Amino acid sequence: MTTRWLDETQLSAWVRLAAVLELLPGALDAQLRRDAGLTHFEYYVLAMLSEAPEHTLRMTSLALQTNATLPRLSHVVRKLEDRDLVERFPCPEDARATNARLTPEGWDKVRESAPGHVAAVRQHVIDVLTPKQITQLNAIADSILSTLDPDGEMAGLYRRYDASPDR
Repeated sequence: MTTRWLDETQLSAWVRLAAVLELLPGALDAQLRRDAGLTHFEYYVLAMLSEAPEHTLRMTSLALQTNATLPRLSHVVRKLEDRDLVERFPCPEDARATNARLTPEGWDKVRESAPGHVAAVRQHVIDVLTPKQITQLNAIADSILSTLDPDGEMAGLYRRYDASPDR
């Protein structure tokens, strides 16, 4: 098998994407740590719970929505429980399952943290792009996601805000 090397244009695009993948998480994490005392992943867990019915999800569903392993998620949820932001309890429909629910303090934390997070997302991504580039970014991300998530297991997460059902 011969290697299909990247040409100059492809390599240039790849190196830039790799730099974004390395730098953006740190920038978002730094803002949340500084302003909210949360890691980006902790905020993400709280945000997913904040959007769920009754602010509650089964741990397995929360793991799928955050693309986390159950051990990692359990560790983070335990830390959030220690801060009274989340509570766990047996699932009423299936005693073998555990639910996680946002506490009132957790709901307050999400509402307090969201404006700063949105400002950071705008600063580092949205406001540096034209409307046309945002449309292109959406299409580019969909193309990449088609190979990373071919079965659409996480499509509910990244398609939930699509403006039209045909996307």
